[in-house]
Amino acid sequence: MKKILLTCFFIIVSNAWINAQELKSPDGNLVLTFNLNAEGTPVYFLAYKKKEVIKESRLGFILKSDIKMNKGFQIAGTQKQSEDNFWEPVLGEQKKIRNQYNELKADLIQEKSKRKITIYFRLFNDGLGFRYEFPVQDNLRHFVIQEETTEFNLTGDHKIFWIPGDYDTNEYSYTTSKISEMQSLMYNAAHVSMAAQTTIKNLAAQTPLMMKTIDGLYINIHEAALKNYPAMCLNVDDKAYSLSSHLVPDAVGNKGYIQTGSFTPWRTIVVSDDARNILVSKMILNLNEPCAFEDTSWIKPVKYIGVWWEYFTGGGSTWAYSDNQDVVIGATDFSKLKPNGTHGANTKHVKEYIDFASTNGFDAVLVEGWNEGWEDNTAFKKERIYSFTKSYPDFDVKDLSVYAKQKGVKIIMHHETTSSASEYERQLPDALKFMVDNNYNAVKTGYVGPIIPRGEHHDGQQMVNHYTYIAKEAAKHKIMVDSHEAVRPTGLHRTYPNWFAQESARGTEFEAMEGIHPDHTTILPFTRLMGGPMDYTPGIFQGDLSVYGSKKNKLSTTLAKQLALYVTMYSPLQMAADLPENYMRFKDAFQFIKDVALDWDDSYILEAEPGDYITIARKAKGKQEWFVGGITDENPRIALIDFSFLPAGKSFTATIYEDGKTADYKSNPQSYNIRKVNVNSKTKLKQKLVASGGVAISIK
Repeated sequence: MKKILLTCFFIIVSNAWINAQELKSPDGNLVLTFNLNAEGTPVYFLAYKKKEVIKESRLGFILKSDIKMNKGFQIAGTQKQSEDNFWEPVLGEQKKIRNQYNELKADLIQEKSKRKITIYFRLFNDGLGFRYEFPVQDNLRHFVIQEETTEFNLTGDHKIFWIPGDYDTNEYSYTTSKISEMQSLMYNAAHVSMAAQTTIKNLAAQTPLMMKTIDGLYINIHEAALKNYPAMCLNVDDKAYSLSSHLVPDAVGNKGYIQTGSFTPWRTIVVSDDARNILVSKMILNLNEPCAFEDTSWIKPVKYIGVWWEYFTGGGSTWAYSDNQDVVIGATDFSKLKPNGTHGANTKHVKEYIDFASTNGFDAVLVEGWNEGWEDNTAFKKERIYSFTKSYPDFDVKDLSVYAKQKGVKIIMHHETTSSASEYERQLPDALKFMVDNNYNAVKTGYVGPIIPRGEHHDGQQMVNHYTYIAKEAAKHKIMVDSHEAVRPTGLHRTYPNWFAQESARGTEFEAMEGIHPDHTTILPFTRLMGGPMDYTPGIFQGDLSVYGSKKNKLSTTLAKQLALYVTMYSPLQMAADLPENYMRFKDAFQFIKDVALDWDDSYILEAEPGDYITIARKAKGKQEWFVGGITDENPRIALIDFSFLPAGKSFTATIYEDGKTADYKSNPQSYNIRKVNVNSKTKLKQKLVASGGVAISIK
């Protein structure tokens, strides 16, 4: 590790730009300029290869009540340092990650109030991260944030990939437009059916926010290391092309309860003139703290199937055991209720899934609807809906635990909370003990509906702390966590690697509801996945849900694209989401899902353009095996796959799973072809992708 330290202390008498601080990235392409303006407000500029990225933008806070900590400052001192080292993630897209940056630390003090704040700027080759520190000081200890006034002033009317600013959901469809067009498109973007939805009244968008400038710069704005602080949305000024922080409030409108001696999350700006470099960036991970656990041997990637998709197909399977809507957890004797005959999570049916998992080499089976309380699962006003330790009468926990162990398969626990976070925390010690006693080592948590405590939001400070608490408590029991409907990730899977996946975006289940646009999965890696892996649940082979009876939905992809998503949508937790019988109909295509790795030595972004296409190659960890995934939006294209990532001088067999000649995602999505070719490091393949199609390649 290299570390260089340079310190200088001075007091600015005049806030003139002659004292501006400049910081360059290690490769010199990015330049940050920091100073105070005439009002004593901290401001920064950012340029990339001499092109302006962020114009003069102000920094600071307003504390309750109207205490201005965004002007009247002097610079008390600055300090620079550099770092260059490597670290290894427990699970990841590459075996080693380089952490190389130059840092500027600026200590600020208000001349009149003597209040202090420190701003840290870290400039990597791929972008800028900055955060605030509230130092311990005599005249400020506990305080409430009224607003954070961080700005990101842009240089023009950029192309932008966005979802509406919201305190409670990230599950919108993405809209692609210019910034100036957002207001006219907002109504249609925001007015969709959600279980919990609190849109921001002014024009706002969520992070990660992806943009492209007219002169070809790609810009991504997000945050890193979100702990004990509300999530940040972005206010949008569509006339000035300016963005500013909008923190998620609590039930009484306060933004954050802070004690001095603490830090905010990092605000992140990833920049490149090559879209592939946005996907390559590991800056958000680098801005998070190292792994908090000494022993990580129990944290493993998981490929799973589940009693799940059958609930969405309209085929009649249900989460609930009975049709009684008046159950009371702790009082109702479920053994005396009349079964509805459609309950999916029954012992016999789950054993069928365990058998399928064992036969086909899957690690685990997720079972939703196993526990008491699903009769009331839409009763969002009810605080205690579920038991997390008592199963329905037709789900034999002990028998299934023994059966799964004999078959070499784990069962994934499911904890749907219906957003009653306070009740979940009360039951958590017993729930985790129950998991350990019955051989569960992973849990899928869910937060459907409005939060209880009432008035709190999914992305507010209290719930941010809740999600982290769950991950840390689960780790004490060597349990991995996959959270759904939670705050979007910010790289905390580096610090808590057992929190190994999240949903936090529109996933496959929406194919059975409002639908998913063909460009959705070409945008997600540039947006939602910037913060961490997603449990997207791909692998649906039977895309026409009308075959099950009541639904008319059709998937927005070809079958080959569903295979490609296992590579393009990174996650160490991957589900084969379709019904087992559909995989038996297409055994040769199913082979790719069985073969594809989950943990990687290296990843290569071969082609990428947000909203249009992505082609990625990855090398399986510790093996001479590679997998390639390529996807496109609603437009057909020719993907150019360059195999130069392969070792030179060796020949390999590539099995190509491609769209068939007659494939069409609307009328003939199940048309595919499988062929084998010999490839080496000099091979360049021109591969046809049909509209919303894809290609998946296995190389051995």
